[in-house]
Amino acid sequence: MSEVFEGYERQYCDLSANLSRKCSSTSHNFDREQKQQKISEIKAGLDDADVLIRKMDLEARSLQPSVKAMLLAKLREYKSDLNNLKKEFKRLTSPTADQAAREDLLNTGTADAHLASADQRERLTMSVERINDSSDRIRESRRTILETEELGVSILQDLHQQRETLLNSHKKLHGIDDAIDKSKKVLTTMSRRITRNKWIIGSVIGALVLAIVIILSYKLSH
Repeated sequence: MSEVFEGYERQYCDLSANLSRKCSSTSHNFDREQKQQKISEIKAGLDDADVLIRKMDLEARSLQPSVKAMLLAKLREYKSDLNNLKKEFKRLTSPTADQAAREDLLNTGTADAHLASADQRERLTMSVERINDSSDRIRESRRTILETEELGVSILQDLHQQRETLLNSHKKLHGIDDAIDKSKKVLTTMSRRITRNKWIIGSVIGALVLAIVIILSYKLSH
C-alpha cells in the first residue's frame, strides 16, 4: 500500500475521532460562547477532513489497479463517516439545536442514538481492519512475486555466464585444433626434407663408392 495514503489515512482517523468527540460535547454544552468556539473548531476540522479525503482519492487513483480498488473501498467508508459528521454539525448549527439538545438529554432515545453511532463506527473499524488484512496479503504476494522475479533474473545470469564459459572453451578448442593442424604441416614438411636429404646423402655415397671402384680398377689393370 502507498505510504502517502497511509499517512493521510492516519491523519483522517485521528481528525474524525476528535471531531466526533467535539460534536458530542458541543451538543450538551449550553454556554453560547463556548459552543460557538467549538462550532468554529468543528467547521475548520471538517474542512481539513475534506482536504484529506481529496488527497487520499488522488493518491489512490494514481496507484496500480489492484491496490487502487482496495483503497477506493476504504475511501468510501471514510466519505460516509465524513458525511455523518457533517450531518451532526448541521444539526448543531440549526436554529433549534439548543432546544433539540435539551430534548435529547430528556429523551431516552439519546442512548440508542449513541449506541447506533458507536455500532456504526465499530463496523467501520472492522471494515478498515479487514481491508488492512487484505493489504497485508497483497504486500506479501507482491514480495513473493519480487523474490521469484529476482530468482529468475539470477538463474538467467548464471545461464548467461555458463554460455559465455562454453563459448570461450569452444574458442580455445578451436585454437588448439588450429595449432595441431599447423604442427602436422610442420612435421610433414620436416619429414619430406629428411627423406630428401637421405636420398641426397645416399647418392653422394654411391657416387663416391663408384669413383673408388673405378680408381681401384684402373690401378689394378696397370
